[in-house]
Amino acid sequence: MIKVLVNGAMGRMGRTVAAAVKSDPELELTGVCDAVEGEVEGLKVFTNLNEALEKCKPEVMVDFTRPNVVFENVMTALKNKVSPVVGTTGLSDEQRGKIRAAAEENNTPAFIAPNFAIGAVLMMTLSQKVAKYMPDVEIIELHHDKKLDAPSGTAELTAKMISEVRTPHKQGHPDEEERLKSVRGADYEGIKIHSVRLPGYVAHQEVIFGGLGQTLTIRHDSTGRDSFMPGVVLACKKVKSLKGLTVGLDKLLD
Repeated sequence: MIKVLVNGAMGRMGRTVAAAVKSDPELELTGVCDAVEGEVEGLKVFTNLNEALEKCKPEVMVDFTRPNVVFENVMTALKNKVSPVVGTTGLSDEQRGKIRAAAEENNTPAFIAPNFAIGAVLMMTLSQKVAKYMPDVEIIELHHDKKLDAPSGTAELTAKMISEVRTPHKQGHPDEEERLKSVRGADYEGIKIHSVRLPGYVAHQEVIFGGLGQTLTIRHDSTGRDSFMPGVVLACKKVKSLKGLTVGLDKLLD
């Protein structure tokens, strides 16, 4: 049994994760933590992460909190030699570098996934393959209106993966002019990324490729938070077999 603590347990995603961990026969939900007091899956919520880690003695901490606190949470877990499995997005490249160093220093593996849905991972890997042959591409990501960061970590990672097989270049007319600032979206090495935030959405992304006389669209939709649970459970089971920092659920799939 792998002992797991869920941080951010009072949120909608955190409650779903806690239930998934508790129901898996290979995992044991030993503790729950949040900034808000309460009870989740029959366990009293700790409001201090250090205290929760010391008393619950987990091997893995799943973090679905907020972008402004996730880095500190991960560093706290690593200092306590607890492996973080992170679903909260918003970490900078600099912060990821510090996490990598801390994971190696404490001999405690860490895992970050911008998206835990297996279908989303397939969308990203397929997009990378397509980009070799259709290099003109734009990304549209659509999320609920309570999401704090934009673009999504999934969109950013998709663009990064595509850029690894695609020569950076400006898309659209060379003399195009934005009459409204940023109307063409954010720019990642020439790849435009557009973020939509509306009630009714959960997590969705389209990768649209354009070529001579044709287009190709790869789309993934998460219609419920349970779509992320198989990936979270898989990461909890495999994180201890990793080394240093691992980013992306694709690294865990056969």
